[in-house]
Amino acid sequence: MSEVMKSHKRRNFLKTGAGLAIGLGAISINGLGTEPPIKDAGKKIKVLMPDGSLAEVDEKSLSTRTGSMQPAKGPKAKEGIPGRKFVMVIDLGKCNNARKCIEGCQKGHNLDTSQEWMTVHLRKDNHQSEPYWFPKPCYHCDNPPCVKVCPVGATYKRSDGCVLVDVNRCIGCKFCMSACPYSARVFNWEPPPKSSEANQDYSPETSVPGQVGTVGKCDFCPDRSRQGKLPYCVNSCPMGAIYFGDMNEDAISNGTETVSFKELINNRAGHRILEELGTYPSVYYLPPVDKAFSYERGLKNLSEEQKKKALENLSKY
Repeated sequence: MSEVMKSHKRRNFLKTGAGLAIGLGAISINGLGTEPPIKDAGKKIKVLMPDGSLAEVDEKSLSTRTGSMQPAKGPKAKEGIPGRKFVMVIDLGKCNNARKCIEGCQKGHNLDTSQEWMTVHLRKDNHQSEPYWFPKPCYHCDNPPCVKVCPVGATYKRSDGCVLVDVNRCIGCKFCMSACPYSARVFNWEPPPKSSEANQDYSPETSVPGQVGTVGKCDFCPDRSRQGKLPYCVNSCPMGAIYFGDMNEDAISNGTETVSFKELINNRAGHRILEELGTYPSVYYLPPVDKAFSYERGLKNLSEEQKKKALENLSKY
């Protein structure tokens, strides 16, 4: 193992009762020791210091002093988290279609069970190869066609790589759905399920609460990044197949291990889908080699209708 990989191994994400609290969240804790203590301190969380060490600080102290823990709203939601360039890597050899990534996303974004912002497909590259499971979120392209066609500026690209949709501006024209070559967007035909979050102030960073007659999609969970947490899909995957992190920092994690983005992509032949289109996706895939599970195992998690649909993709072989 190289020194770079060892260095990142030492920066493993720590799971706490409140979730992951680490350096990906753009949380500045500089100068904490120079300010007077805050009364009625809250629970302690661990954060990653600039030198790579871990420190235990007060959660209330962070949110009060930095103001960066809350989801951005209005014009602020278009600015992006400074200095960050978020990226996702999916290891196709680890996915067994547990569908926990889908469920985690639905719960976190208050989606109906019929809405899937993260989808998992059964794919086969040629008639001689074995099928494999293929998770597909929004690819958060650096050159997103969806942004160019939106007539009201409801969908936009941020400096941190996230492509978001502001449903307060969306008019439901579906131009973005037609322009997306990855079919990553979902139209909200029905009102979102009733929940305690329905009355909260809307933020494009949380996509909650949603609105009927608008378009929704995977948002890379930037509200969680502000809190130093990984996206819902990453935290929910029991196989550790999904990595997320900061390309500028060259660190990505699946919640269990932290590795170098560059080394992982170089050593495992990471690639992007439809690279020839010039969309420059922010999601990379590792080839399905040395698969941990047979594809049949993933079929057990599907209903008969879902199983039939999944197998239809293999019919051309």
